[in-house]
Amino acid sequence: MSAGQPTSGIEHDDLVELAPMLRRVIAARVREVDLVEDLVQETLARVMAARQRLEPRTLAPYAVVTARNLTRSLATNEQRGRRHAHRLIDLREPVLPDEEALRREERRAITTALGRLSQHDQEALVAHEVEGTDTATLAARRDSTPGAVAAQLSRARAKLRVEYLLELEQAEPPTTHCRPVLLALSAGDRRRQRDLDAGGHLLACAWCARLSEPLLDRRRTDSVAGQVRIPIGSDADVVTARKRGRELAAEAGFSPTELTIIATAISEIARNIVMFADHGEIVVSLVGESSREGVTVVARDSGPGIPNLERALEDGYSGYGGMGLGLPGSRRLMDEFEISSEVDKGTTVTMTKWRRDT
Repeated sequence: MSAGQPTSGIEHDDLVELAPMLRRVIAARVREVDLVEDLVQETLARVMAARQRLEPRTLAPYAVVTARNLTRSLATNEQRGRRHAHRLIDLREPVLPDEEALRREERRAITTALGRLSQHDQEALVAHEVEGTDTATLAARRDSTPGAVAAQLSRARAKLRVEYLLELEQAEPPTTHCRPVLLALSAGDRRRQRDLDAGGHLLACAWCARLSEPLLDRRRTDSVAGQVRIPIGSDADVVTARKRGRELAAEAGFSPTELTIIATAISEIARNIVMFADHGEIVVSLVGESSREGVTVVARDSGPGIPNLERALEDGYSGYGGMGLGLPGSRRLMDEFEISSEVDKGTTVTMTKWRRDT
């Protein structure tokens, strides 16, 4: 199979069957939902790494033992922390009066900014962010699709950020061109930025240049039109990418098992960036094609590149000698997988998972 061909779901059907069982095993011992998913993904990564050395009938027992060992290690670390808690010094500073005033001001600005959105956007944001209604449910209520609802929520958040900053400023923009430029920056809408000559405007308008800084900083890890972009430079960023990618895929209505598979693939690709390229980025986007919906993950880095792609894509190959899945495992987990790499220039991996409607 070439690097650009779709991968078969048959190769990881056994993994799909293991995920619900592992989730039950771990959830019986761990209460935090996110932590359960992290442990499930770590277990699956170790199982996939060892599967070449295991007979099919031993795969499930090995997975259960691995899950229990990981859970036991977690519990041991927590108990050790509690035993030594009395030795720790609380270095937190008390909340100062002016800090409380700033918090009140921020809450007031958020309330005012929310009131400036359309009723449609207000209802969507409150339902999703406050009431916890998922995008699939919202889509069913509005005769829409999860992807379309996710895009609407992203645009609404972009507007909310701009209105929040304007309210904190307690001033109207100096020109009629300012608000559209700030909205395009907040939404990460590059086409709109180009149409508005946002770069030229920021050079000419010091007011917008100052307000654009928090918008651009916020955009580094926020979602826009069904997309999240996460800079990768450390192990902590790997965890962030896995979590944010899983959250976005959940908005598209993927099942818990599919979410685990997607998050695991993201984690492995992100870990490759940290190990070999020092830094890069991962972009996760909701996509639609004909009557199906999915999620696409693009991982880019400017590292040393891969001199032998065929070798790197061989089953069982791990460039850093660890227990990870690496490129071969990630390709098996996703439905479509493409990779391009040039020595001394970097590597780009593009992979897509389509939702299986039952």
